[in-house]
Amino acid sequence: MPKKIAMVFPGQGSQSMGMLSGFSNTIIQETFQEASEILSYDLWDIIQNNINNKLNQTEITQPALLTASIALWRLWLDQNGVRPVVMAGHSLGEYSALVCSEALSFSDAVKLVSQRGKLMQEAVPEDQGTMAAIVGLSLEQLDEICETASEGEIVSTANINSPGQIVIAGHTGAVDRAMSLSKEKGAKLVKKLDVSVPSHCALMNTASEKLSVLLNNSDIKIPKIAVIHNADTDIRKDVAGIRQVLSRQLFSPVRWVESIEKIVKNYAVEIIIECGPGKVLSGLNKRIVNIQTLSLSEPVLFEEALISCLT
Repeated sequence: MPKKIAMVFPGQGSQSMGMLSGFSNTIIQETFQEASEILSYDLWDIIQNNINNKLNQTEITQPALLTASIALWRLWLDQNGVRPVVMAGHSLGEYSALVCSEALSFSDAVKLVSQRGKLMQEAVPEDQGTMAAIVGLSLEQLDEICETASEGEIVSTANINSPGQIVIAGHTGAVDRAMSLSKEKGAKLVKKLDVSVPSHCALMNTASEKLSVLLNNSDIKIPKIAVIHNADTDIRKDVAGIRQVLSRQLFSPVRWVESIEKIVKNYAVEIIIECGPGKVLSGLNKRIVNIQTLSLSEPVLFEEALISCLT
């Protein structure tokens, strides 16, 4: 009897040069060709060669990750993979989840996330914002540290990724001060992230306002598969609510721990599958819940997942 599964979709940080190169299936190539025609540049060439580090430019990273996830989803359906009962995506991955749940068309999503990336990049001048990963402190401790470190600037918790692993974001100076305080409080690891945009904090407010306009002009439908949203771990059954929560997501923390716990508790899934490049979410999920977590990022892993869901 097929297993009851959830599917989750990665966000920025999961990209890598050459991702999905091991797949020879035409579905993968056709999906990237479709995205390339929408974007007016060769997306597959960028991810395979990463000339001038283009893959790590936010406005390119976002459609690249979305396209990779949708390509794997299409291949999963083509191979008669078990359909999930619930979905979630980490930040950008929420758009992938909405495409796979048929709330958004792939073409609209490619356009949206490309513009989303541009808006995020434009919201904060270069070098004025950053993010840092903190391991070994509680959410309560980090909230206090951020409040102390702000000194009139913005710094706050941005990604609650797994127990004891939290990302903060904000003005560069404020993040630096929060990093120093975290070390003083006994953090096991304090690491500044190689990002150009301080996502999921109040510095994204202007980007969120502009994104709202784009979302209001996008054709969005009610998802056919439940999608847990980052900002509040709820699902939406109305289009206005989906638009609002996607806009809000830009400046709200990614509540990943709660999302995964809710998926397991409310939907009684037996397997969580990461549909996208890399294994970032699989690693996080293993630290959140004690159930099987699988990745579709490589052909061998893809085949293993197909078999595991059916046996």
